[in-house]
Amino acid sequence: MSIETITEKNIKIAVVSGPDVCVTDVQTALDLMMTVKYETGADRIALEKGVLTEEFFILSSGLAGEILQKFVNYHTRLAIYGDFSRYTSKPLRDFIYESNQGKDVFFLDTREAAIEKLASLP
Repeated sequence: MSIETITEKNIKIAVVSGPDVCVTDVQTALDLMMTVKYETGADRIALEKGVLTEEFFILSSGLAGEILQKFVNYHTRLAIYGDFSRYTSKPLRDFIYESNQGKDVFFLDTREAAIEKLASLP
């Protein structure tokens, strides 16, 4: 896992990426969030989709809701970036759409789009 700190529009954003899955449950998500806050001071995270377990994208597992609620509770904005086109679940597509209408969690296609979105939030 790699954590890169970027400053965009005077806002610090941590970009988390890597070849391996490192967020497998609520505890590993909390560990990641606290590591980012401690190492970078950022409260906005652009997270590569590949570091999330596939179970996250099965809404019936409840994992996505639990993890994302922690990010909201700890006032950490999150943009997950990657290719979501292979997911055909209507509930997941609706969840992604609704998240993108909010102010805390976003699903975007590219790293650049994730950074831009996080940097443009008040």
